[in-house]
Amino acid sequence: MFSDDLFAAPPARTATSTAVSVTELNRRIKNLIERDVGSIWVEGEASNVKPAASGHLYFTLKDETSQIPVAFFKGQQRGLKLSIKDGLKVRVYGDVTVYVERGYHQIIARTVEPAGVGDLQRAFEALKEKLRLEGLFEASRKRPLPYLPRHIGVVTSPTGAVIQDMLRIWERRFPNLHVVLAPVKVQGEGAAAEIARAIDVLNTRSDLDLLIIGRGGGSIEDLWAFNEEVVARAIARSRLPVISAVGHETDFTISDFVADLRAPTPSAAAEMAVRPRADLEELLSGWRRRLHRALENRALHWRQRLIRAARSYVFHEPGHLLRRHRQTLQHLRLRLTAALRGEYVGRQQRVDDAQARLQTTTQNRTRELRLRLQRLEAQLRALGPHAVLMRGYSITRDADGHVISSVGQANPGKTVITLLADGKIISTVNATEQENPA
Repeated sequence: MFSDDLFAAPPARTATSTAVSVTELNRRIKNLIERDVGSIWVEGEASNVKPAASGHLYFTLKDETSQIPVAFFKGQQRGLKLSIKDGLKVRVYGDVTVYVERGYHQIIARTVEPAGVGDLQRAFEALKEKLRLEGLFEASRKRPLPYLPRHIGVVTSPTGAVIQDMLRIWERRFPNLHVVLAPVKVQGEGAAAEIARAIDVLNTRSDLDLLIIGRGGGSIEDLWAFNEEVVARAIARSRLPVISAVGHETDFTISDFVADLRAPTPSAAAEMAVRPRADLEELLSGWRRRLHRALENRALHWRQRLIRAARSYVFHEPGHLLRRHRQTLQHLRLRLTAALRGEYVGRQQRVDDAQARLQTTTQNRTRELRLRLQRLEAQLRALGPHAVLMRGYSITRDADGHVISSVGQANPGKTVITLLADGKIISTVNATEQENPA
């Protein structure tokens, strides 16, 4: 319950009443808080974690309805094994005080312990694992950036420092670069849908070579649009290579894992996307110098060859060269003629030799056959019937010319013809007599 005195009119100012300074007021509040609250354990979710160059760590400790800043100085972090990051649920032990210069209360942490994982961190890890299993983070899906993009699409807030930083870098590195800005909300309700829609729209353009999506740093809540599945899907289906440039170097989002390249900051993305024009001009100058030297060396080489050729006797005495070639041709003709003649003579000699061998072989074979025939004729004459008749034998035949070899074939009254060595006897059988074998 509020006291009615709180709504009463302030007392009238008198000559003796004085007002305190802002510093004095904050100092009194600081003393009250330190006396009444003192050192305490507080549990919540770490957010907007910002390491300082000095080694100090600053973050916000929050729950569903409230938040409080925490300063964790380097000297208190000795022996700390916990890596404090956005979304991590922690228990902080420290002193509650007031930062007088700024007039806000905070916790000066003495120690920080893990207290579980916050809701946003759990959602982040769940979506990350889901998309990992689908293969959206695979290195094989990553496409190389174009060597020299002519047109770049940027998806970011039109009023933030990100686009201005990028434009300054590109103006310095490559002044005539063409940039297409797709203005979107980068945090808050509806931001993820706008980012995904902008990615799809830019992919319909045929003049773009590369996309950059991003925003500046912030808490995990500020960067959450780039942890939404709809943005991850849009990046995955992009036909254009995508650089994700969200937050600071220590900030990681789902977009970073799906994109073809993650840049630690938007400014770094601008530098990674476009090479300095001066570097390219120097590279071209180097190539031009090397090409010039190569052409000079080549020209010098051919010039020297031309000088040597011009000094050659061929150009001074072309007739001599012609005569030399004519002599060579004549020599080759003689060699060819001699070779052909030798080949002909050799062939003719081989034919004559073969013919002589054939004639000799034929004569020898004819002589052998003639002698064999003579021997066979002598054998035939010795065994023939005429030779038998010459030895005193005779041959008797009937009138039909059949040889009579038995007395049974010569019946009385039958006419027989008896052949002798010098003729034949024609007679008639009067009688026959059968002789008994001995």
